[in-house]
Amino acid sequence: MSIPFTLDDFDFDLPQARIAQTPMRPRDAARLLEIGSTLEDLSVADLPARLEPGDLLVVNDTKVIPARLHGTRGQARVQATLNQHVDANRWKVFAKPGRRLRVGETIIFGTDFEAEIIEKLPDGQIILEFHTDDFAAALLNHGAMPLPPYIERLPSPTESDFQDYQTVYAANDGAIAAPTAGLHFTDALFKGLQSRDIEQAMVTLHVGAGTFLPVRVDSPADHSMHAEVGEITEETAARINETRANGGRIVAVGTTSLRLLESAVDDKGVVHPFSRETDIFILPGFEFKAADLLMTNFHLPRSTLFMLVAAFAGLTRMQAAYAHAIEQEYRFYSYGDACLLHKAKA
Repeated sequence: MSIPFTLDDFDFDLPQARIAQTPMRPRDAARLLEIGSTLEDLSVADLPARLEPGDLLVVNDTKVIPARLHGTRGQARVQATLNQHVDANRWKVFAKPGRRLRVGETIIFGTDFEAEIIEKLPDGQIILEFHTDDFAAALLNHGAMPLPPYIERLPSPTESDFQDYQTVYAANDGAIAAPTAGLHFTDALFKGLQSRDIEQAMVTLHVGAGTFLPVRVDSPADHSMHAEVGEITEETAARINETRANGGRIVAVGTTSLRLLESAVDDKGVVHPFSRETDIFILPGFEFKAADLLMTNFHLPRSTLFMLVAAFAGLTRMQAAYAHAIEQEYRFYSYGDACLLHKAKA
């Protein structure tokens, strides 16, 4: 019988000063809190020494697109954040102010870039059809990197954010938010891992704007996740399963990689090829079958991501770890520090 958690169970006090506004340079100079039976204060550069030969990192190679657009509807200003590709030039979009928009209206984002409102969806999103001969070029010209709301950039992200808010291995366009645990990786770190016989496998989960949506219900179990498109190839699934069969551990880099793995695994722990949407929502009590360790950043209070890490490592342990991180002045959120979580024993 599952425990009836409330939203308050996942709350904690976080000083504003702990929210990172810029990344560390180099990326692997960020701090790393290892959360196992004890807490150990490390650096991301120490990661190779904390893993074992034969372990396999699973990283998300999605690429963040400049998904935030500013336009006008008549005299009114409109902010639109692309969320999910539908087909051709049609996208699901979060728009502000959304309630005042009407089907059939046109939003102008530039002299050569406008979109028609095709549909208003029950979840608050709208579907826009963009009128342009080259959508990718128009988006690059008019769009901005969709930084999270807690990174304060006025009036818009800086030029450095186009590189900083992207992993070094990003390959497949489609994310609206970066898989932030991956932001810590550098070529030097990968060389260090390889020297220890620790390889990496690529999966793709296009992170949607819904990752920033707050939980608005008292019972987290009643919260609905927005679907995101993911893919695990047959080759990658085989590498993951072979690693487990040989006694190696699967290290999910980021909650996105973890959610995708747990969407593709069966009851026997076998990961299968995957190419579709997932809206998996992980709360304490969830039985993890695919991953042994999780590398991730420090997350918001009362968020679905903090609920996920509490499910993976234990709520009490994560509450203590976050209290330690705040006291030791770790940097939180997308541009912040990282932690390495060992899975709680069943």
